[in-house]
Amino acid sequence: MSKMLHLINKSPTDRNSLDSCLRLAEAGSSVLLLEDGVYAALSKAASAEAVNQRMGELTFYVLGPDVSARGLDDKPLIDGISVVDYGGFVDLVVEHDVAQSWL
Repeated sequence: MSKMLHLINKSPTDRNSLDSCLRLAEAGSSVLLLEDGVYAALSKAASAEAVNQRMGELTFYVLGPDVSARGLDDKPLIDGISVVDYGGFVDLVVEHDVAQSWL
């Protein structure tokens, strides 16, 4: 089985990309929230419960520079989501066999 990295760059309030990803992603996969997808990493987000339900099966990451760019540095993130920088983003792509962008 290949290791898949799922990329979510749309806000969960604008698109159902995150919901689709969480429904279809296989256990052992990773999810990176970037661009407007970082809103899904906030502990008060409407999507927080859905993320928490898959936390044991999937590994979640959020791109720190995109959190900062949206002025969200002072907002608490969901426990268990790792913050990565651009170098960490590259590392994730290299570590996974396949990257799937959810539009």
